[in-house]
Amino acid sequence: MVDNGQQRSAAGSGGPQRSFQAFLPGLDRCRPLVMGIVNVTDDSFSGDGLSGDAAAAIALAKAQIAAGAAIVDLGAESTRPGAAPVRPEQEIARLLPVIEGLRDMNVPISVDTRNAATMRAAAAAGAALINDISALEGEGSLQAAAASGLPVVLMHMQGEPGSMQAAPHYDDVVAEVRDYLAARIEACEAAGIARERIIIDPGFGFGKTLEHNLALLRNLRHLQALGCPLLVGVSRKSMIGALTGEADPARRLAGSIAAALYAVEQGAQILRVHDVAETVQALRVWRRIGGNPCDL
Repeated sequence: MVDNGQQRSAAGSGGPQRSFQAFLPGLDRCRPLVMGIVNVTDDSFSGDGLSGDAAAAIALAKAQIAAGAAIVDLGAESTRPGAAPVRPEQEIARLLPVIEGLRDMNVPISVDTRNAATMRAAAAAGAALINDISALEGEGSLQAAAASGLPVVLMHMQGEPGSMQAAPHYDDVVAEVRDYLAARIEACEAAGIARERIIIDPGFGFGKTLEHNLALLRNLRHLQALGCPLLVGVSRKSMIGALTGEADPARRLAGSIAAALYAVEQGAQILRVHDVAETVQALRVWRRIGGNPCDL
């Protein structure tokens, strides 16, 4: 997939569209990339929220880049189960100083947001990727993303963060997540977002029980048929706690890496993680001992 720098958004953007290949030239199924998580939030399920401290967020992002992160994902609204929404104005105020502080790092900055206003502000400030847990279903989000010219991550979520874990139900979780993402890809293309700009995320832990999460993880290859790179975020999540009995998210590193490596074997191309150095090391060893099918 090649970005010729001339493709224009049907939504009326004046700027060129950028495919994920344009800012992540190493993205392929043989070399999964690590996306570091930086939470500029008041709280976080994993206990790493930085409460809007821009200097601390910049320092963490730089440490992740030094450890091998290919992307840094900034989030200023907690989306843990039961979390309350954050006003776009507050989200923007938390994010922009961090984006500006990372401009010279030569690593793409992703913004984890579901607000159209935040998408526009982050794109103007220099963000390289929009990562939306609501798959651009929010008011004005599809148009804002199309106009930005940036690549997007579309994630599946059943319900809203405040209530999504109350009673999630699926008749066939793999088929329903696949069909939802296919529909959102179609909506993006209709809005002028080329498929070459779309990354998909099955949304582990977002309106899903442990069994739903396991079924998705075991069947990730069914999502590859959609023709978009696959992002997986299982780092420190409750599914790891349920499988290991570890209540403290910060103590779920080993389980997180095990699940991440399994996801890569099933076709994941981007791993969204809290523990960058450890995940990069695990991937390097896994590839060298022949875990990568491209090395066999």
